[in-house]
Amino acid sequence: MKKIVLGFSGGLDTTYCALYLAEQGYEVHSIIVNTGGFSEEELQGIKAHAKRLGVKSHTTVDAVKSYYDRIIRYLVYGNVLKNNTYPLSVSAERLVQALHIAEHARAVGAEAVAHGSTGAGNDQVRFDMIFHILVPGLEILTPIRDLRLSREEEIAYLKEKGVAMNFEKAQYSINKGLWGTSVGGRETLNSNGMLPEEAWPTPVTKTGTESLRLHFEKGELTRINDESFDHPTEAIQHLQGIAAP
Repeated sequence: MKKIVLGFSGGLDTTYCALYLAEQGYEVHSIIVNTGGFSEEELQGIKAHAKRLGVKSHTTVDAVKSYYDRIIRYLVYGNVLKNNTYPLSVSAERLVQALHIAEHARAVGAEAVAHGSTGAGNDQVRFDMIFHILVPGLEILTPIRDLRLSREEEIAYLKEKGVAMNFEKAQYSINKGLWGTSVGGRETLNSNGMLPEEAWPTPVTKTGTESLRLHFEKGELTRINDESFDHPTEAIQHLQGIAAP
């Protein structure tokens, strides 16, 4: 049985991949690379979900600080915004995730790697590029892209297999990390309207405005108002806790 390492977030796409790859005869080893989007409770839930899907092993990598040290700090230094709007939140974290997936594939002696990217956007390219460079002899499988699956088709398959998950929420693709959150769904395929409130990972609980003082040292965020932090990632996460609701 061939070993395959699957980048796994526990969402719709990677849940589909875990079951599908096992059906194709692979020994699936899942790995989640946390770049700031998951709490410890959520990570434990994802591990339990992976085990219920029957993976051979599941690994959790805490890459929050290394993600900041290797990438985010330079986006801050350069005040980088693509088209003066997009902070490269998802695209930046994909590189870190792919690096750890490739390292894990080597560590377990895998013969293949897999990710849940669709055929839309550049995430597929980022994962494939890193894998071709770091583990060039390994087969790359991308079931969602290769089978051209819609989210509705994935949901139907998982329901048929008896998988229990929030399928209402699964209609949307949510990428949450240290540097931002993106949400995709049928409404984002055009510019005719906004996402419904239930699609957002954080519901609105506060209105109005709040004044904050951000303190930087040598280009890095170290203090918010009068509260200091040991590492810039802690300051950024604290800021998210204020702004998200």
